[in-house]
Amino acid sequence: MTGEIVEFEEGTIGIALNLESSNASVVLMGDGLMIQEGSFVKATGKIAQIPVSENYLGCVINVLAEPIDGRSKISASESQLIESPAPSIISRCSVYGSLQTDLLLLIR
Repeated sequence: MTGEIVEFEEGTIGIALNLESSNASVVLMGDGLMIQEGSFVKATGKIAQIPVSENYLGCVINVLAEPIDGRSKISASESQLIESPAPSIISRCSVYGSLQTDLLLLIR
């Protein structure tokens, strides 16, 4: 299924993108150095999700939502689909000012 988490035989995780009768495209969530043409891959039956929790605030994580800044595993009771529809325009907050970026442009 498109968007499904897949696992290669050597342990690399990926997300299925394009599924055709003769081939499939997968985004790798790891280095994938041991993957070759013809490598075995299994479907997990799970659609790509990311855990959400206030415990992630200020934490540096990798693509699998694992901390890479020396912290221990983060617990989260909820998750959200990676590919989800954006909120409707009416439900969004209005923008009343510009975004300050601290970027100075020099024009000659």
